[in-house]
Amino acid sequence: MSTLPKATRFTLAMGAIAVGVTAMALHGRATAEADPDPLGEKAGGQGTVYATGRQSFSFPLANLDDAERTRFAIGNSFFKRNWVEAPASTTARDGLGPHFIARSCAGCHVMDGRGAPPDWKKTLGPEPDNTVSLLIRLSVPGTPEPHAGVKPEPVYGDQFNNAAVQGVKPEGHVEIRSTPIRGRFADGTRYTLHKPEYRLTQLGYGPMAKDVMLSPRIAPQVIGLGLIEAIPESEILRNAQDQAAAAGPIKGQPNRVWDAFAQKEVIGRFGWKANTGSVAHQSAGAFNGDMGITTSVFWQEACTAAQKDCLAAPHGGGKRTGHDGLMPSSQATAEVPEIDDDTLGHVVFYTATLAPAARRQPDDPQVLRGQALFAQAQCATCHRPSYTTGAPLFQHLSSARISGQRIWPYTDLLLHDMGPDLADGRPDHRASGSQWKTPPLWGVGLFKSVNGHQRLLHDGRANGVLEAVLWHGGEAKTAKEQVLKFSKKDRDALVKFVESL
Repeated sequence: MSTLPKATRFTLAMGAIAVGVTAMALHGRATAEADPDPLGEKAGGQGTVYATGRQSFSFPLANLDDAERTRFAIGNSFFKRNWVEAPASTTARDGLGPHFIARSCAGCHVMDGRGAPPDWKKTLGPEPDNTVSLLIRLSVPGTPEPHAGVKPEPVYGDQFNNAAVQGVKPEGHVEIRSTPIRGRFADGTRYTLHKPEYRLTQLGYGPMAKDVMLSPRIAPQVIGLGLIEAIPESEILRNAQDQAAAAGPIKGQPNRVWDAFAQKEVIGRFGWKANTGSVAHQSAGAFNGDMGITTSVFWQEACTAAQKDCLAAPHGGGKRTGHDGLMPSSQATAEVPEIDDDTLGHVVFYTATLAPAARRQPDDPQVLRGQALFAQAQCATCHRPSYTTGAPLFQHLSSARISGQRIWPYTDLLLHDMGPDLADGRPDHRASGSQWKTPPLWGVGLFKSVNGHQRLLHDGRANGVLEAVLWHGGEAKTAKEQVLKFSKKDRDALVKFVESL
């Protein structure tokens, strides 16, 4: 994907923001004696909301002022409403496609929460269901494109889109089958996992490259993103240094990725392989890849040279002539973005200021027992509980909003080899085909209330916390083996602890 010249910098709306993602480092970690929140009840620091039920992930940070709440509401409207095909009378929301997987951000992140894979049986047959919250990344072996981290499949690009506007062929259909994997705990209790197998069918533009690599990705919850971006880079690097120096198999590594807004390489923080470094880049990339909505950083439709109908489809932004500094000078005539910087800025603000909810029953004896077992099994090595945030991402937010907050996301933001059973075989920037980023655990216990399911891991294959643990391998194999030895009482306590987060 093309990016702006190095010298170009963007301002995203309302006095907007310094979108560089390297936060000012804060040295040292808080001690238990100085910690006013030893159980991590306030997951998002002063921004924490006390919420349960369907709306749990949809509140702004509790410490926003009235003007910021107004901006949050504007961003919310663009996040949740459907985009339509161009040309349309609704010019503020036209430009969907030509290829897409969803018509809105909320189409994948329902109620700002977590997506789920479809019932695999419904992806089969003559009239199968399409996947929405589950997307398939594509690439082929070889030298990655500049700043892309991968080499796209030559006909279908870097993402498989199963929907299209009128007059354009969908790229195809995702078919899922499942293979059972059976095992047992040390006490004899049996379990069955289901390993998904993906096949791309009904291909609209002919066969794919024989060496194509597929990577399924489920839409994660979008709470606390601005706080995660404000975790000091030095703390992420320290996680890697501490793990490298310690005995044992856990040796996490940071991913390094190109950020289209900062116009430099940064540490990856978002995405299942930490393949984006800022909320702004993640948002603009999702608009382009998932809905076909162009921005001033991703200003080309996601059509390949082989997709003639896609290239010929109407555009929602109109034409720009001449060079105005917003694109490479080689583009004398190009499309005006379908979402302008102000509107994109509102959406970025919205996603960056969605609040984590407070923990439930953090002092319950069973929860406390589960917390001790979580540490005993070394889960807390990768799922590091807490951080103190650095400088605020948004300059117009006072430091009280983002910086200096003790937050409890339970992640080290590093890549880990999770073994062959979870491997997708597809490298992404510096991530190997068997590495995944440690996902934050905050909000896990609210998925059922918000989204009606508890499908976990990168493709939603695990049904609940315990199944997710049982899929762990590679660096986490020792931790899983400890859990396999737990009694049912201890397994229940471990699950209850994670579901309290």
